[in-house]
Amino acid sequence: MTPAERRDLILRLAPREPAGLPSLRTIERIRKWRTVLMLLCALALIPWTVYLGMTLPSHYVARNWVATWVGFDILLLTMLVLTALAGWKRKQLVFPTAFATGVLLICDAWFDTMTSHRGADLTQALLSAFLVELPLAFILIAGPLRLLRYVAIRHGMISPKSHLWRMPIPDLYPGQKMPPDHP
Repeated sequence: MTPAERRDLILRLAPREPAGLPSLRTIERIRKWRTVLMLLCALALIPWTVYLGMTLPSHYVARNWVATWVGFDILLLTMLVLTALAGWKRKQLVFPTAFATGVLLICDAWFDTMTSHRGADLTQALLSAFLVELPLAFILIAGPLRLLRYVAIRHGMISPKSHLWRMPIPDLYPGQKMPPDHP
């Protein structure tokens, strides 16, 4: 059976109104407002970043330094364990946990490098970043994204020639039109 035939069969066998899904109008409204929210946050972050760049001191003694780093590492440890468990049990939870863990590793590498002193401390931070944290972050982010693509191909949702950055979100209500207020 070709991917197109498999997708057609899935669509014919799927219930018309899957239980637990919001209406098409609700999905579109949520998508629109989340997009607006992200754009507003991005716009607000531009002047805030410029302000911080101009006003923050180049040297600052931080309170709760140990609690901050230990807490961050506990969060990172928790996410690594959740990702390992989700992967081991073959659960879809591996997608968000692996992605979030990869982002946390990138943040860890950045802050370790930026806050280390020149000399051996900086060398250790750079070696840790380039030999451990960043490669592991790449594996944790790229791996589940590739797996997501394979799942979509396997279920006939996309062509095997499709690239991840062009992969659309599957239509939850095939054959139905967008609400009238949709641009």
